[in-house]
Amino acid sequence: MSQAILPHAACARYGLLGLPLAFVAMPLYVVLPVHYGQTLGVPLGLLGAVLLGARLADALVDPLIGRWADRLLHQPRQAVLAMWMMAAVLSLGFAALFFPQIPQASGQGALLWWCAATMVLTFAAYSLGSVLYLAWGSRLGGNVAQRARLVAWREGFGLLGVVLANVLAVQAGLGWTALVLLLSLLIGVGSLVQGPRPASGVAARAPSVRVSLHELGLPWRAPAFRQLLSLFLLNGVASAIPATLVLFFIQDRLQAHTWTAAFLGAYFLMAAVSVPFWVRLITRLGPMRAWSLGMALSVLSFAGVLMLGAGDVPAYLLICVCSGWALGADLTAPGTLLTGVVQRAGHADQAEGMYAGWWQWATKLNLALAAGLALPALQWLGYAPGARDAQALLSLTLVYGALPCLFKLLSLAWCWRWRHLAA
Repeated sequence: MSQAILPHAACARYGLLGLPLAFVAMPLYVVLPVHYGQTLGVPLGLLGAVLLGARLADALVDPLIGRWADRLLHQPRQAVLAMWMMAAVLSLGFAALFFPQIPQASGQGALLWWCAATMVLTFAAYSLGSVLYLAWGSRLGGNVAQRARLVAWREGFGLLGVVLANVLAVQAGLGWTALVLLLSLLIGVGSLVQGPRPASGVAARAPSVRVSLHELGLPWRAPAFRQLLSLFLLNGVASAIPATLVLFFIQDRLQAHTWTAAFLGAYFLMAAVSVPFWVRLITRLGPMRAWSLGMALSVLSFAGVLMLGAGDVPAYLLICVCSGWALGADLTAPGTLLTGVVQRAGHADQAEGMYAGWWQWATKLNLALAAGLALPALQWLGYAPGARDAQALLSLTLVYGALPCLFKLLSLAWCWRWRHLAA
């Protein structure tokens, strides 16, 4: 790719598909358990086993999808066709998952099988779209300014998708959610097709690494990728723990359940508003330094939750605003660094898909690690949902507030240790 920076209009055409891909994630990961457990009456134990199996399979397949994405991106027409197929399968799978066509007389067993089959289909389409989309953006390459601009448009539209999904799922219902998903996928893929495309053909140096491209472990042989992914995982756990526990904290510690939409809306909207600021900072200081500042701001703002109690709505709203602003750094800097790592490893225009596959694997692993750390810790410390005694609420506050800050501080130290990744 030329070093000339793509205009904002071209980056926006690429970034628009981020909206439906982020939009669909919220119902799949948040609404689905409640829908099958409460609305459809599936036993939580069996439902949990089905969800765990489907999500583990989903995470493990991402590197394989990444390998396939590299082959598709060498022939952009095939990549475009794969995106259209993804949109169709994801839309149909989503509708089938949330509106099961199973007679009531068939029993819960049939309903669980339907859930498992449609979930695997839907997750597979979602993973294909996410990995191929991320690899597409990485292959567009460019200097730090262009990479940051592409990531900013992608993540900015993604944040809007999250906000829209929360509003529709709660206010309009799953029928309208499915319809909006279909329309936004069609518009997003159409926009991607009209936007900048990766260069086709085989790079001149490809034969020297062609054998390695068939090995899923290729990205792991780049020390910079191992370092960046380790940092991404550590920082990701710090962000995923509050995401796992936020509803418990609002309901039990703050006792402000009616403010939930306002808290979450302020958080995500501030993140979206902050994206242009972080892009400018990345261009000026470099992605690693900008990311470090975002981590520091996150710790300074989020540590305030340790002093909150029942009814402290204004204070928590301010924390949501400040930590939402800091979130913009987490959304823009890592993706910018990832493309730079691919370029410096000599795998540009060759292996972006495999890097993207492992990156998506790490993203999903963050959520699993957060739940695996936070929920058992809360149970061991004596907290249960709905608790009001002082010791249980203190445990909730420490796990929700102190533990993420600890992980953020460790991430900040690693940023200093691996500051050379900013090159």
